[in-house]
Amino acid sequence: MGVELRRFIERWLIPKTLLQNPLVRRILKNSSYLLGATGTSAGISMLQGILTARLLGVAGFGVLGAVIMFTSVINRFASFRMSELVVRYVGQYTEAGDPRRAAAVFKAAALAEMLASIVAFVLIVLFSPLAARYLAKDPSLAVWFAVYGLIVLANLIAESSTGLLQIFDRFRHMAGLNMLQSVVTLLLIFIVFLAQGGLPGVLLAYVGGKVIGAGGITGIAIGEASRQWGRGWWRAPLSVLRPQGRELAHFAVSTNISSTLSLINKDSEILWISLFRGPVETGYYKLALSLANMVQMPVSPLPTATYPELARQVSHSNWDGVRSILRQGTQLAGAYSLLATLGLVVLGRPLIGLLYTPEFLPSYPALVILLVGLLVANTFYWHRAALLALGYPGFPTRVNLYLALGKVLGILLLVPRFGYLMNAALLSASYVVGVSVSALKVRSIIRQRSQEAGI
Repeated sequence: MGVELRRFIERWLIPKTLLQNPLVRRILKNSSYLLGATGTSAGISMLQGILTARLLGVAGFGVLGAVIMFTSVINRFASFRMSELVVRYVGQYTEAGDPRRAAAVFKAAALAEMLASIVAFVLIVLFSPLAARYLAKDPSLAVWFAVYGLIVLANLIAESSTGLLQIFDRFRHMAGLNMLQSVVTLLLIFIVFLAQGGLPGVLLAYVGGKVIGAGGITGIAIGEASRQWGRGWWRAPLSVLRPQGRELAHFAVSTNISSTLSLINKDSEILWISLFRGPVETGYYKLALSLANMVQMPVSPLPTATYPELARQVSHSNWDGVRSILRQGTQLAGAYSLLATLGLVVLGRPLIGLLYTPEFLPSYPALVILLVGLLVANTFYWHRAALLALGYPGFPTRVNLYLALGKVLGILLLVPRFGYLMNAALLSASYVVGVSVSALKVRSIIRQRSQEAGI
């Protein structure tokens, strides 16, 4: 499906001038595999949402969101985003013709991720009773918070594996696994829907799909490592990384801190609303967020495909290539996002009433608010990937820190009183401010380095 979708996009949606750029063509080729899977997954995800919303109702749908987000937040809190470290340094050593160090980086990343995943699962089990009491408002659900946490163990080295597959352009494999995971999850949810299985059945369906996806990614990545570096790649001594140890640790810690702050700014919304307003408003907000993410979904593969290409161009100091990637990527993503946003604003209300039942119509105002911020975030989708490729992993951390302080203050003062709509406004504002500041920083860095190179 990725090939057919790419041909359609290239023929009808993308100006010929973009396709003349080989860098853009390579990014589109890689992202199209993910986009084909993502587009299919988007439709499947929507069907999953319709089935679960109709099965569980607004409050049950909100509890489901709280369970899923609780595990995600703790997992990301413990995570060092090893996919980004692998892309940066395995890619660097591969380009430099140093497979020994490349293998050692992947090994170190996998070991660190294993430890982080185990720590995350322990934290999930320990805090499940509190989550059930204060987020779901039902202490009897504690066991299901812990059960859903099993997906963290399934993803033991999934981040490192994803980074390795990105480096060696195995996007088609990743796309296939994403589709397989989505299809399996949908089939399981459909069975639960027919059997009226309730929240436990839905959670087990999600766990089953996640286990298949994570296991597949890990297996393919280990096979790719053996193909690239030989079957004994895992024996690569970590001591060869000692001279770069401080740099590697700084990169990993910076991305972890940035990810943690991002949790506060963008990814913990459902938990805040669950805590302050309860499952019903959480259900409204969860649906608004999922529909808004449908606009973001076709753009979401682009950072994954763009980051390795930007890292290559930066390593060769090809600033014209970097500018070309960013400029043309902005044009493509911005044009699509504007059209999709307008379409969802017009059709969102009847869509919610028809597919999810009129009970969910209060989700629509939150959807419109969220779309404003996502339009900016989509247009400049490359802002974080570019900063990482340019060697500025700390800048997103600082931006997220200031945004987190302001947003937490806003949440504490305003969300208990004004509810989920205020939460949507705070999230949208954080997208606009954070993305704009980062994009301007990227522009400044590229201009400075171009001047230093005499370009």
